[in-house]
Amino acid sequence: MSSVNTHYQNQVAELLSQIRAHQGEPSSRADMIRSDTGEVGGVQKTNEPSKGNFGTYMVEAFNDVNDTQQASAELKNAYERGEDVPLTDVVLSMQKASIGFEATLQVRNKLLRAYEDIMNMPV
Repeated sequence: MSSVNTHYQNQVAELLSQIRAHQGEPSSRADMIRSDTGEVGGVQKTNEPSKGNFGTYMVEAFNDVNDTQQASAELKNAYERGEDVPLTDVVLSMQKASIGFEATLQVRNKLLRAYEDIMNMPV
């Protein structure tokens, strides 16, 4: 039960951080563009490349999907044990895990297809 409570607390904390981040965003287009400081949307523009690469992003996405599936399994097991977990939360978490897995599978299929197309190109 404590792992389920921890899961809910983590979700609430994440939602609160998203709300706080959203509140800090500029409220209008005029606020977003500041030509005198070189800032756009409160972020200083730089010409540096991003620090991550495609592989890093894919690994993070796989880990997120895995975490979602594990959280879904924990909720399902807690519900089956008779703990105080709403059935709607169990079903929603299972659907999130399923959609995440399907999306990851489609990205993998597209990558494999692109790789095969590149390998079959005449040189």
